Amino acid sequence: MKTLKESKVGDTVRVVKLHGEGAVKRRIMDMGLTKGVDVKVRKVAPLGDPIEVTVRGYELSIRKADAEMIEVESA
Repeated sequence: MKTLKESKVGDTVRVVKLHGEGAVKRRIMDMGLTKGVDVKVRKVAPLGDPIEVTVRGYELSIRKADAEMIEVESA
């Protein structure tokens, strides 16, 4: 299982599954990160948090803790 947190800058990956429960999972889905969507990793902050990604045509910064809950595969 590979997570979004483990993806490298420049990788394009596809969301396979969202882990987590309740409000946390709902917030991730509200940001557009749903099953089957392609995500491109654009930048990672110097200390690794947050991670900037492009999803559905817009840029999004996501915390490392949230990125760990997103299971991905190569697109």
